Amino acid sequence: MYHILVVDDESRIRAIIRKYAEFEGHTVTEAGDGMEAVILCRKESFDLIIMDIMMPELDGFSACREIRKNSQTPIIMLSARGEEYDKINGFELGIDDYVVKPFSPRELMLRVDAVLKRVHRPPIAAGNATPNQIIELDNGGLRVDMTARIVSVEGERVDMSPKEYDLFFYLLSNRNIALSREKLISEVWGYDFYGDARTLDTHIKLLRKSLGPYAKYIVTLRGVGYRFEGD
Repeated sequence: MYHILVVDDESRIRAIIRKYAEFEGHTVTEAGDGMEAVILCRKESFDLIIMDIMMPELDGFSACREIRKNSQTPIIMLSARGEEYDKINGFELGIDDYVVKPFSPRELMLRVDAVLKRVHRPPIAAGNATPNQIIELDNGGLRVDMTARIVSVEGERVDMSPKEYDLFFYLLSNRNIALSREKLISEVWGYDFYGDARTLDTHIKLLRKSLGPYAKYIVTLRGVGYRFEGD
């Protein structure tokens, strides 16, 4: 199956995750802190990393930042805190999912499976986009090259996380269509809706920040989801 690195300073947490991951057929390597995780990632490759935030030596955010310098290995972050700031910080660093402690080991494994399936599946189809299609709004103020995955705002290229790109392009490819939270999470994240829309809402907030004045095109449909409005 897959090789998973589990990083947590609590041996009990590592043991629980190892038990369930190995039951699913995965191979598990453990690290007790962020520094050890970074060193391990420099020596060998992993298919996925499950990492706690609050750890000695090097916290999860700092470890993630170091790992991202050389690797795009998917990361699921664990935290005893569920504050939006922590989630935004993590997603801006490029993590793939965020799970709040205490967590259900079964749900964590479902999220592991979902992330791995997403990583190893073909890219999201461009929907209405055709090869080399370039979409411009507001006289070119917002310019999107669907094929090259390049977004420019007022002539300046915008750097987004991989998940921001996926979410934005899916919204754009289905513009003027009301998209439920369940639909967006299923199509963009690749797993069934767990009833937790906070991950989606956090990414919408990050996406709006990236788009600046053109965030106006992403319309919130109260009680439903979101719609990208634009011709």
